[in-house]
Amino acid sequence: MRQDLDIADVETRTKIRAKYLRALENEEFGTLPGSTFVKTFLRTYAEVLGLDPHRLVEEYRAGHEERDEAAQPALGPPAASTRDRERRGLPGPPGPAAIALFALVAVVGLLLVLGLTGGEDGARQQDRAETARRQRTQTERAKPKPKPAPSSVTLQVVTTVPTYACVDRGEGTAILFQGTLEGTRSFRGRRLRVNLGKTSVRLRVNGKPVVLQPGPNPAGFEFTPKGRRELPLGKRPCA
Repeated sequence: MRQDLDIADVETRTKIRAKYLRALENEEFGTLPGSTFVKTFLRTYAEVLGLDPHRLVEEYRAGHEERDEAAQPALGPPAASTRDRERRGLPGPPGPAAIALFALVAVVGLLLVLGLTGGEDGARQQDRAETARRQRTQTERAKPKPKPAPSSVTLQVVTTVPTYACVDRGEGTAILFQGTLEGTRSFRGRRLRVNLGKTSVRLRVNGKPVVLQPGPNPAGFEFTPKGRRELPLGKRPCA
């Protein structure tokens, strides 16, 4: 609790199943596979929490392991003495080879349990990673893609009264139109220049309206994909 961890966090770090961790917390050692597992789990749990594993194991041995062993009923008649065994032809106590075999079996069982719990955790982690990847992909697909910047200009001129106009694609280029405009006329190019006899017209560049103050005075403009600028008298087309 001081480290702000829950059972799921500890399960991920120790690779010990949550039900075994709860049994350790509640000192329900009887639900664990055996004292060997209890001591191993205690050491692992203590190391993750930064506690003294030796002290916890010793407390378990003093308070629980001896009592559990004493509570186990005898599984047969009292053991015969060595002389009685020899007289009756009974086998003697297990030798070093048998003890080593038993220890090997216990270690293999422990590794099997840890491997199973670790495998479950690995599968859950893979599922979480796959879910997160799918969510990121869906989020990226949902984002609207920015529209590419226009590479040319479309100019629409709408007149309310007949108006003189001259249009070209830049200084030194051929004239696209020169004369009196009536109604609506459109022009297209990478760059457009227009000379208007009066500003009593409506202009739209790439579909967006251009704000003009209506009046009888002439005006000149240059339009590019980046914007517009007003042209002085000597720089207007057909001037």
